Amino acid sequence: MIPTIHLIDDDESFLRSMSRRLKAHGYYVSTHESVTDFFEMRDPESPGCVLADLQMPRRDGFDLQETLAKSANPLPVVFVTGKGDIPTSVRAMRKGAEDFLTKRVPTAELIEAIERAISRDVRERAARVRNTEARRMVTQLTGRELQMLLGIVTGMQNREMAEKYAMSERTVKFYRTVLTRRLNMTAAAELTRLVLDAGISTEELTEMTAKAPPGPRQT
Repeated sequence: MIPTIHLIDDDESFLRSMSRRLKAHGYYVSTHESVTDFFEMRDPESPGCVLADLQMPRRDGFDLQETLAKSANPLPVVFVTGKGDIPTSVRAMRKGAEDFLTKRVPTAELIEAIERAISRDVRERAARVRNTEARRMVTQLTGRELQMLLGIVTGMQNREMAEKYAMSERTVKFYRTVLTRRLNMTAAAELTRLVLDAGISTEELTEMTAKAPPGPRQT
């Protein structure tokens, strides 16, 4: 999908002029006169970024940031405001804004901020896809497979896993093979990356291991 630049400002003349300015540089632009209008019209699956004024009636830029942050696919925000000060800009940046610019910002600086925001959106969307897929793969494992995964990512040797889970080293090797074949991953680094991509902590993985059904026995 083509990235969309969502332009949010209660100043209609600014919306028109900024929209023309961005379209002249090849961007696809969607204009909104309020934060509410933006959320009513937004397609959550559409990539891009938001260019917004900070001070707007009813719902301001901070409200925009907070609501976006809670959504499934938040977009990076670049504030382009007529009235800004250092404390406000610092607050906006701490809340995750990509940049904080004035409405008289030079075009080159504006385009640079937009490109950074779009690149950030691409990276974060890819990370969310990896997270979803990795978590799906881990949550479908049996208890025995989770035991092997937990042992591998915490650096345990086969002997240590055998002692911890009251089985022979031969049985550990069997279940490790089952795990690696199911995930199509053999290296410990790959399995560790899977857990990291899933956003699963060692504590959570331990809990999952305790709750999951054990799975097939060695034959």
